[in-house]
This record gives sequence, C-alpha cells and structure tokens, in this order.
Amino acid sequence: MAAAGPEIERLIALLAKLPGLGPRSARRAALALLKRKDQLLDPLALAMADASSKVKVCTTCGSLDTRDPCAVCSDQNRDGGLICVVEEVGALWALERAGAFNGRYHVLGGLLSALDGRGPEALRIEGLVARAAQAREVILALPATVDGQTTAHYLADRLGPSGVSVTMLARGVPVGGELDWLDDGTIAQAMRARRPA
Repeated sequence: MAAAGPEIERLIALLAKLPGLGPRSARRAALALLKRKDQLLDPLALAMADASSKVKVCTTCGSLDTRDPCAVCSDQNRDGGLICVVEEVGALWALERAGAFNGRYHVLGGLLSALDGRGPEALRIEGLVARAAQAREVILALPATVDGQTTAHYLADRLGPSGVSVTMLARGVPVGGELDWLDDGTIAQAMRARRPA
C-alpha cells in the first residue's frame, strides 16, 4: 500500500530523476515542497513552466538562454577571437562564475565515448570547426578523464588544419591543496605542467 497518493508519488519519482537526488532525498524534497506550498511549491512550478516555455539552446554556442543568440554570444565586449570549448552548459556556468574568461564559448553537448557509442557525429564539432576559422585561439576546457582527453586530442587534430592555436586548461594542484590529500594523477600532472617560479 502506498504511503501517499499518486500525485505525490509522481512528484517523488520525478524529483528522484534529478542528479544528486535518490529516492530518499526526493521524498524529503517533496515533503518540504508540499509543506511549504505557498512559499516553495507554487513559485517553483511557475518558474519551471516559465523556463520550459522561454529557455532555448543558442544556435551559435549551444548554451541555454531566453534569447538566441545567447547573452554571451551577443555581448560585443567579449573577445570573439577566443573560444572556450566545454562539455556541457554547467561547465560554462562555472567558468562564468569564476570570472576568469572574457571570450566566447562552444558547448559540445558531451564527450566522445566508445563505451557509450558516442562518436563525433553526436557532438557539436562541425559548428566548432566552422567557428574556429575566425578565431585565434581555441581553449579546450574538458574534463581530465579518458573520454575528456580522447575528445581533446580528436578536436586538436580536427582544428589543426585551420591554423588556430589550440590550448588546454592547466591541470594540477588546486589552490590551498595539500599534496598528501591529492590523487596520484593530479600530482603527476602538476609535476609535468610545472613552470618557472
């Protein structure tokens, strides 16, 4: 016998599909929403409906915004000669939060993965190659994973004939990081990427 009606169970099931929420967390979130219907549930439902009807994918870079081209692609104060390639929109948002980049972006929509059967045709690579023809540098800000590195090497090979400079983010010891807490791969990469003091 269900502890709640079908509407509540459906809410819990949908919340459980979100990243980072399992069945127990989804139940707690649903309960919090339902207990504070006027302050949380109703405004959330309106915000979700608004986002669903207005947010679209930028046809230039692949980001999400309420306009196309997006705010970043439309901003004339950004350096159009720099393109930072990211796996997904979340990485773009992280770079924007850091405030360390003032160029344009290109969202691939995933990474090459032989295990998942995801080849170059599944990603937004052709658009990147076309955009790179007008750029002076393409920065590959991809994860330090096998799939991330495979994708980076593939993109470097594809972009090579255009003559654009292709760079990658530095990897290594994080700010405030202590060596005895870091994994072996991070320490090895930091040693390889060392620079003059």
